[in-house]
Amino acid sequence: MSDSIEKTIIIGSGPAGWSAAIYAARANLDPVVYEGTVKAEMIPLGQLAYTTEVENYPGFPAGNIRAFVESAVDENRHYNLPAIPGPEHSRGKGKSRFSLSDITPHYAVQGIELMELMKQQAMNFGTRVVGEDILSVDFSGDVKKLTTSGGNTVEAKTVIIATGARANYLGLPSEEAYKNKGVSACAVCDGALPVFRAKPLAVVGGGDSAVEEAVYLANLKDAKTIYMLIRRDEMRASKVMQERAKTHPNIEILWNSTVEEVVGDGNLVTGLKVKSTKDGSISDLDVGGMFVAIGHTPNTGFLDGAVEMKDSGYIVWKKPFRTNTSVEGVFAAGDVADDYYRQAITSSGTGCMAALDAERYLAEQE
Repeated sequence: MSDSIEKTIIIGSGPAGWSAAIYAARANLDPVVYEGTVKAEMIPLGQLAYTTEVENYPGFPAGNIRAFVESAVDENRHYNLPAIPGPEHSRGKGKSRFSLSDITPHYAVQGIELMELMKQQAMNFGTRVVGEDILSVDFSGDVKKLTTSGGNTVEAKTVIIATGARANYLGLPSEEAYKNKGVSACAVCDGALPVFRAKPLAVVGGGDSAVEEAVYLANLKDAKTIYMLIRRDEMRASKVMQERAKTHPNIEILWNSTVEEVVGDGNLVTGLKVKSTKDGSISDLDVGGMFVAIGHTPNTGFLDGAVEMKDSGYIVWKKPFRTNTSVEGVFAAGDVADDYYRQAITSSGTGCMAALDAERYLAEQE
């Protein structure tokens, strides 16, 4: 094989992609990460870049985290960091400024900060980063061929697919306006954050995932009423999950109900306008947040069936406890294959696994 053929190409730049890059780089696989471009459905650095506080990723307790972030991340990327919580914070000359008084006790690492740290760590070990999308792939031979949005064809001995999955939303303009301001698609990720704490909340959806979200929220300390909005007069959830929702003292089910509008004060969600699917009437529901649990869509369209996928579009792992796809030399990591856990830490774990699987595959080939 010629020197122009990469050992490992990683598609995607979320926790799975950067974790794979860190392990691949340390294994001397000289990885190249295609981190993607800004699109309506997804941005570089993945779903976590949309979130604010991340309180459940190990190793980042509340504290003066920004000082560490700014010392670790290249200064030319500081523009991408969010504002620091605190009244004295200001931004100027392309770099954020802070003082210790800005760091409030609840300040956890922000999603974009965590992703920039992962990216920096991968780059420190020699990972090359390309700001382009992969538009199509050809996995038919031993050498994998990928077409980039820049019009190039790149080749690799192994490919790690880590393009993630995007949460499905209702599509309301008001919902878009309050994302990360009281609208979320992950209760486990965000439910315990101060913005939602001790407030009545709404969960939209009637499947198992929606019930799981509602039960999780209802079991939090100081939880108030959790309203489940079901568009029909029955749930799609399994019988056992339905029973959990119906019998939980903190959960109230609103049948035949859809969200017509998300209401807020410009900063945070304060309520919902709920429409009856029976008579079309509109009522007000006072809640401090809304969790949308109507499924996810994996970002696998560019593969065009090149690897085996489920009917839902998620890539199939072909070996137990391995990240192998149906194609030799092609591996999948993170939410693009995991339709169950969908957490940053599990994505990072499978990113590590994919890099190790790629390393061992290459060793076997040699």
